[in-house]
Amino acid sequence: MAHTSSRTTIAFIVVALICAFVPAFSVEEAEAKSLWDTCLLKISPKCALDIIGVVFENLTITDACCHDLVQEGKMCHDTLIKYIAEKPHLVAHETEYLKKKYLKKSDDLWTHCVSVSQTA
Repeated sequence: MAHTSSRTTIAFIVVALICAFVPAFSVEEAEAKSLWDTCLLKISPKCALDIIGVVFENLTITDACCHDLVQEGKMCHDTLIKYIAEKPHLVAHETEYLKKKYLKKSDDLWTHCVSVSQTA
């Protein structure tokens, strides 16, 4: 049941992200749309879900997804995670502690993926 709930939460986050990346009313939203267009379209939807799941839901990531993430670059990865972490309607009941936790998990994911990519 918890696994289904986690997947539902992740699916909601991805749907909300897609909606958020539609051209909107602020510069920040335009920047997010640009990020989506330049960074995230090369990553499969499943891989994007896995990345979000690792950082926000304690899930795991495949080696193939790690390779895709590293190929996109750290800036794209960091910007995506920071964008999600700063959106309280995407991450419910967020606190500064949780933001720091997400950023640490994001850095840990990046380090793991770089090491996976180097050994391949």
